[in-house]
Amino acid sequence: MVVHRSTLAVGLAAVAALALSGCSSSTKEATETSTSAAETTSAMTSAAPAAAAGLVGAGCAAYAEQVPTGPGSVEGLAKDPVAVAASNSPVLTTLAGALSGKLNPDVNLVETLNNGEFTVFAPTDEAFGKVDPATIDKLKTDSELLTSVLTYHVVSGQADPAAVVGEHKTVQGAPLTVTGSGDSLKVNDAGVVCGGIKTANATLYLIDTVLMPPAAPSPSPTPTPTPTP
Repeated sequence: MVVHRSTLAVGLAAVAALALSGCSSSTKEATETSTSAAETTSAMTSAAPAAAAGLVGAGCAAYAEQVPTGPGSVEGLAKDPVAVAASNSPVLTTLAGALSGKLNPDVNLVETLNNGEFTVFAPTDEAFGKVDPATIDKLKTDSELLTSVLTYHVVSGQADPAAVVGEHKTVQGAPLTVTGSGDSLKVNDAGVVCGGIKTANATLYLIDTVLMPPAAPSPSPTPTPTPTP
């Protein structure tokens, strides 16, 4: 009987040792899995701000969430010239159509904008949605007016957020003024949704209102000579 009890005790001890070993191994694996997941989450979190580095505007995060990858993403826009980049953005469809002759077949600025260095203040689709339908209809037939409006949103040369504040002469000829700082930039009365976005040849500022160029001053009437008595 003593022998049997000893054998049983040894067997129980071995089973206990195996159980403890299994628990230890499982705990170690769970800890390693948890640590790995935490490191991955941390890496993803730290990578998010890096993608938006250099951009300004309260809408940048929302745009990055809406278009995280592909030709219309912030990274994708940088690969194409500005008119092509605009056509790839889901929030610039109206502007892209206006630039490419879809709004008015007599106005096509794609080739001009794709060749050169520009800063483009790009009204979003929501911005065009604020324009009254009568004005949109007029732009469809008045080529001179549409060209004036579009080129008033374009400045020669690239201005990043650190250099964009101030008055700029537009391609249209009239000046526009950028004020504010950080995420509170304004272009005339339009708010910057997200700015500093790079394309292959331009810097984009998405704005929430279409800019209308100032009306040209009416010519002064020629004075009528006073007859000499």
